[in-house]
Amino acid sequence: MAPLDLTDDPTVLRARGSLKWTGTRGEIAAWVAESDLGTAPMVTAALHDAVDRGLTGYLPPYERSGAARSCADWQCRRYGWDVDAERVRLVPDVVQALQLTVAHLMPPDAPVVLPTPAYMPFVDLPASWGREVVQVPMVTDDRGRAVLDLQAVDAALAEGGMVVLVNPHNPTGRVHTRDELAALAAVVEARGATVFADEIHAPLVHAGHHHVPYASVSAAAAQHSVTATAASKGWNVAGLKCAQVLLTSDEHLAAWDAVPHTAEGVSTLGAVAAMAAYDDGEAWLDELLVYLGANGRLLAEVLAAEAPEVGFRAPEGTYLAWLDLRGAAVPGDLAPGELARWLRRASGVTTVDGARCGTAGRGFVRLNLAMPASLVEEAAHRIAAALHGPSAARTTAGPAGPAPR
Repeated sequence: MAPLDLTDDPTVLRARGSLKWTGTRGEIAAWVAESDLGTAPMVTAALHDAVDRGLTGYLPPYERSGAARSCADWQCRRYGWDVDAERVRLVPDVVQALQLTVAHLMPPDAPVVLPTPAYMPFVDLPASWGREVVQVPMVTDDRGRAVLDLQAVDAALAEGGMVVLVNPHNPTGRVHTRDELAALAAVVEARGATVFADEIHAPLVHAGHHHVPYASVSAAAAQHSVTATAASKGWNVAGLKCAQVLLTSDEHLAAWDAVPHTAEGVSTLGAVAAMAAYDDGEAWLDELLVYLGANGRLLAEVLAAEAPEVGFRAPEGTYLAWLDLRGAAVPGDLAPGELARWLRRASGVTTVDGARCGTAGRGFVRLNLAMPASLVEEAAHRIAAALHGPSAARTTAGPAGPAPR
């Protein structure tokens, strides 16, 4: 097995040309959900072979069906979910999957119910599609975990609608348990509502936790949900544009197939990469997860020692760290959305402002752990120093009370 790419020189990383490093002048780029740790050698080998063969044209049917089969096989092998490959469809990405689901599988007046904090486009884009977005802040349980507020979800679904479930959760890093998902399914079923399950981070679940596909928890969940996933986060191939939609309801499958050109924009090379990742990339992924888990613990250790006022729980899944800075010393005059900008100036670390993840994210920042450990450690030192520097003034940067970590 080829080792992970542990290049930690920001100059070299920026010269490679990724969005993560060229999209910012920050000395440590820890914002967009791309990995600096490379991808599996069998994925790159498959891509080189495809290019060498001239497989750079439109997506052929055999590649489309092959990617569907590989995705279904992966669900069964990795998560124990037996889903028919004939029910898998390809789309360019999960955001496109959500847009198609909203436009063609939901009543025109159905709201989008979004537990927050949430992946940023899910907060902003549905309104541009003519849909009401109802934000339902997550709450903190007695173990300090971010969990769904099922009473609030139930109230938001009083007239029906669709819950957007992100699991594993971006940005908090939670991996919802089977019991949590079953409880959500009971609420949704009672309201006659729908779930769009974004499971793009499913390959990235850390030791001690297990990804449970939402549609697998009950027959009712399978009938009222649409699942979207991809190899893009686990194997770092997001730019190749090949996500998968799993349609476990006959009604949803028929409605989807009635829409022309749903696979428009799916990349042939993306399908090649997905097949290689799902079929042959499991051992490499497991190696990556060991490294990412260590990075989460490293960040926790440095912050606990140097900035204990920062709230942080190492993620159960994803490679995203969700840092609660509401109890930290930050300038008191920051407007919503200004926290990450201030932190970048003060520390040279570029993060995502939690306010972009919904109102429940104010006072938080999201930091990417998918980089060499030396950069994770340096980012933690810099953030701690910035919070204790002379330009910081102790205040509460967000609403008081518990919030997801």
